[in-house]
Amino acid sequence: MPSEVERQKDFFSVCGRCKINCCRDARPPITSKRKEIIEAYLKKQNIQIKNPFTRKDYTFPKEDEDGYCVFYDRKSRQCIVHQVKPETCVAGPITFDINKKNQKIEWYLKTEGICPLAGILFQNREVLERYFESAKKEILRLLRELDSEALRTILKREEPDTFKIGEGIVEKAVLDKL
Repeated sequence: MPSEVERQKDFFSVCGRCKINCCRDARPPITSKRKEIIEAYLKKQNIQIKNPFTRKDYTFPKEDEDGYCVFYDRKSRQCIVHQVKPETCVAGPITFDINKKNQKIEWYLKTEGICPLAGILFQNREVLERYFESAKKEILRLLRELDSEALRTILKREEPDTFKIGEGIVEKAVLDKL
């Protein structure tokens, strides 16, 4: 398993210039394991956020009064827990759905209008393939670790402005949660 530092190539140069707010109303799912990792990171970095998580059908980072993730620094336009951030944040702009009929995971890429990074990835197939492999690992780990209620809830969330880029096998243990 890659170290937390190696989880994602640093795309701050693209994300920092972006005017789209993927850290607003995002509500990335947090497993109990990821929660522990983030809490340990906050403590180690001496970052004080009182009760940074909330739970409504599943656990996710609290949001500020404008709907931004509490880990999003609006001045720097960066994630303060970037090194250990949630799996779906690492995987973005790649997202997923589970097709219960054919028991496959379907992989999607957001459109460039939603995420400029998606446009950069789409233009360079070699980079997209490497990024996609990393995103799949993150999301598959998340699916294994999420509880049934959380998984069912996040699968109800719509992902507009995406297009399918592939599909794959879903582990039986994940399907059993549905």
